Amino acid sequence: MNAPQRLSVYGAGLVALFVAAFTVAGLVVPKAAVAAWSTTAEADDPAAMDMEMGAAPDAGPHGGESAAAPVRGLALEQDGLLLNPVSAPDRVGEDGTLSFSITSSGGDAVTAFETEHDKELHLIVVRTDGAGFRHVHPKMSADGVWSIPWTWDAAGSYRVLTDFVPEATGENVTLSRTVDVGGRVSPEPPTVVSTSDTVDGYTATLTGDLGTSGDSMLTVKVTEDGEPVTTLEPYLGAYGHLVALRDGDLAYLHVHPEGDEPAPGSVSGPEIGFMTEAPTPGRYLLYLDFKVDGVVRTAHFVLDATGRE
Repeated sequence: MNAPQRLSVYGAGLVALFVAAFTVAGLVVPKAAVAAWSTTAEADDPAAMDMEMGAAPDAGPHGGESAAAPVRGLALEQDGLLLNPVSAPDRVGEDGTLSFSITSSGGDAVTAFETEHDKELHLIVVRTDGAGFRHVHPKMSADGVWSIPWTWDAAGSYRVLTDFVPEATGENVTLSRTVDVGGRVSPEPPTVVSTSDTVDGYTATLTGDLGTSGDSMLTVKVTEDGEPVTTLEPYLGAYGHLVALRDGDLAYLHVHPEGDEPAPGSVSGPEIGFMTEAPTPGRYLLYLDFKVDGVVRTAHFVLDATGRE
C-alpha cells in the first residue's frame, strides 16, 4: 500500500472514531439533560443569562454607573444636542457679551425650550477652583443665540454650564464648555469643609450629610443678627435655589427643592430644604441663591460626601 492510500485509510478511521464517540456521548448524556443543566445554570447565575441575551450585567453596589447618581455637565454634547463655542471677553475688566447657541445633530439652532424653575435656561459660570460663581439667565434671540452682558472679575479657566429642557424631548440636559480668561491667576481652591456663610449681614447655615447611597436631605437656615429670617421670597420657583458641583471636575448635581412651589408674593423661612445625591465620595461645592427684600444673595458651602456603607 503506497503512502497516499495509507493516509486515506487512516483518515477514514479517524472519521469513524469521531462518529462513534459522538453517538456514545448522545446515549450517555441525552440532549434533554444537557438542556436542563443549561437552564439551571442560567437560573442560578442571572449574569450569565444577561450575557446570553447580549445585555451587560448590572453593576454591584460598590461599582458601575448604574449604582450611582448620574453625572451631568461634563460634556458639550448630549442626546444629539451640542453647545457651540462660547463667545466672551478674553481679558479681565473688559466689557462685552457672553453668547452661545445650542444646535441639534442636524446643525439647526434649538429655539423651543420648556420652563424649568421659572426660566427656559439656567447659565452657571464658575472658575475651575470654584471661585467666581455666577448663576444668571441670558436672553435668546429669534435665531437661537443666547446672550448676556459680561465682564470678568478675575483671570482663570471657567466652566460655562447650560441647564435646560428642550421641548422636543422634555428631558433635562446639561451641557458645558471651558472659557479661558487672560491675566494673572490667583487660585482659591476650597481647603476646608464650610457649612456657614454670611452675605450682607445674612448668615446661611447648612445642616445634613451628603451621601452617595441615596437622596440626602440638606437644610439651610437663614438668620440675621442671630434672629431667624422669615421673609424669604420666592426665587426660581422655590424659597431658594441650590447648585452643587463636584470639586475637581465641576460635575453638576441635580438638586430638588422640597415643598410645593410658593405663590407669588408669599414669604417663608428661616429654613429651606433640598434633596440631592452625590455620584461619588469626595468634596462638593454648594452655592445657595436666596432672596430677601427683592435682592438675591449667594451663600457658599463646602461639603465632603460619604461613600456607600
